[in-house]
Amino acid sequence: MNVVLGVTGGIAAYKAAELARALMERGFSVQTVMTAGAQQFVRPLTFAALTGKKVITSLFEGSTGEDVLASSVEHIRVAQENEVLVVAPASADVLAKFAYGLADDFLTTMYLAFTGQVVLAPAMNTSMWNHPATQENIRTLRERGHRIIEPAEGLLACGTTGPGRLPEPELIAEVVASVAANRHDLEGETLLITAGPTQEPLDPVRYISNRSSGKMGYALAEEAVSRGARVILISGPVHLPAPFGAELIRVHTAVEMRQAVMDHLEPATIIVKSAAVADYYRPNAPRQKVKKTPALLSVELEPTPDILAEVGRNKGDRLLIGFAAETQNLTAEARRKCETKNCDMVVANLVTDQSIGFESDLNEVTLVLRNGETIPLERAPKRAVAARIFDAIGKLRLALHATR
Repeated sequence: MNVVLGVTGGIAAYKAAELARALMERGFSVQTVMTAGAQQFVRPLTFAALTGKKVITSLFEGSTGEDVLASSVEHIRVAQENEVLVVAPASADVLAKFAYGLADDFLTTMYLAFTGQVVLAPAMNTSMWNHPATQENIRTLRERGHRIIEPAEGLLACGTTGPGRLPEPELIAEVVASVAANRHDLEGETLLITAGPTQEPLDPVRYISNRSSGKMGYALAEEAVSRGARVILISGPVHLPAPFGAELIRVHTAVEMRQAVMDHLEPATIIVKSAAVADYYRPNAPRQKVKKTPALLSVELEPTPDILAEVGRNKGDRLLIGFAAETQNLTAEARRKCETKNCDMVVANLVTDQSIGFESDLNEVTLVLRNGETIPLERAPKRAVAARIFDAIGKLRLALHATR
């Protein structure tokens, strides 16, 4: 399998050498393309020694007319000979050029001719990453079907702390391997995925909710689409762009989510219930705002519908995947949920660690399977965790089909 490794300017460029090595260990043939900015941080000789290939550093290389003529079409040759393009680190500059189709060097020109899979691993200052222009470019590239590996959080070279670090090379190589495999193992399947929190009104201006950001559910939807599935995503209120290729249904309350799930249950072959549904709601919430008074206020709450249990009773030959956010006894609670809700697998995570789970771009989960197996997944960006979850679902799917 042939891969183009694009390296752009940034202090994280040195990690691209580790990525080249990790890709080659996985059997890839690596063609490195370096921008002028990247060469200020790492010498091309480093990549040439690692890959055994000439490193491309210029759109027009050579001094004779014949050399220039050959190099003038080299970006087409490289685009045609490689199946995956991975850019790591991907600077804010190259993200903007890719988004707008600007071509002023070899990497950006080759990108316009490239028809294979594209993986982008941005790395930059936190403010640059959070800037509306960068986020708009990221949305554009996602909608184009490119795989974006979200930057990790931590101490950056500029001295600030936040998102912007290049993910570890081993993780990037794993994502590239997944993309290169062109896994369409979910073709023909219809996935019903729930994501985000629900909001249960106390009055017209107040509600009960939880800290779910929806990031895990949306990552699952994106991964399922990339694997060829039809995806119906039922989402509570979140501040996330709609996943490219998914059918998005927005709801607010648990009752609304339950109705949407039941309305779309029939075509679903795999159900993934990752939403954090509120456990209680206030029936007959007043239509006018409750005014503050010195007196104590007591509110009677009723349990919300148990959507997972209801789906479990009516799942038929579908696969049902539940989620469990726990503060203690993680595996035991997940096992109990798996059995009582008739799930095939429960994805469980501890929410006591503030660096993962709710609102974070990272997650660390344990898969608890109905057959008694327990699979811990190490901490990783949620999209990478989603890929590993679907690897496990794929095995469950094969086992289910074998019994039919």
